[in-house]
Amino acid sequence: MTDGLPEMTSLERTALYKSLGNPLRRRILEYLGRHGEANSTVLARELGESSGTTSYHLRKLAEQRLIEEIPEKSAGRERWWRALPFSHTTPDPAAMSPEEYAAAARLAHLKIEFDTALYRRAHEEYRGPEGWAQVQRHGTWMTREDLLAFMEDYRALLDRYGHRREEAPQEARPVLLRLYAVPEPVGEWNGEPTGP
Repeated sequence: MTDGLPEMTSLERTALYKSLGNPLRRRILEYLGRHGEANSTVLARELGESSGTTSYHLRKLAEQRLIEEIPEKSAGRERWWRALPFSHTTPDPAAMSPEEYAAAARLAHLKIEFDTALYRRAHEEYRGPEGWAQVQRHGTWMTREDLLAFMEDYRALLDRYGHRREEAPQEARPVLLRLYAVPEPVGEWNGEPTGP
């Protein structure tokens, strides 16, 4: 589900996963996330592409409601763009069409590579419990209902402590957070079943 937007169809999700898996579109979104706004000429210069190419990809990202034009800055053929707030939860893979599942799997593999590098960076840049880089690893026992409630509270914490780029305090920095929750494999632990 996306924040404040209607539920997406399988075809829309497939197109979304393909877009997010496109290396140039990912770089455009990363640039807009860091710098707030850009036009096709700025992106072409910064990303080493032609302005025609960046303009095409900007339009495609806008069609998927990942970015929007900044009307007060745009004039004539010069169109300025900014990223839109976006949140998406991938549906149950069993409910996906084969094409949607394949696109989601390709995107997941790209994310795993990025997240693995991010995990290494967090360890390399860790400077103690008061530093910018933080690493936490925990284990506990939960019911599925506990886990779902925990995830809901986690999202609420992000809303409570996070800021949109344009509203962030001057000393704020972009921070990348990742949370994975995976139960131990089904089997036995100390002679008792650990799963259904």
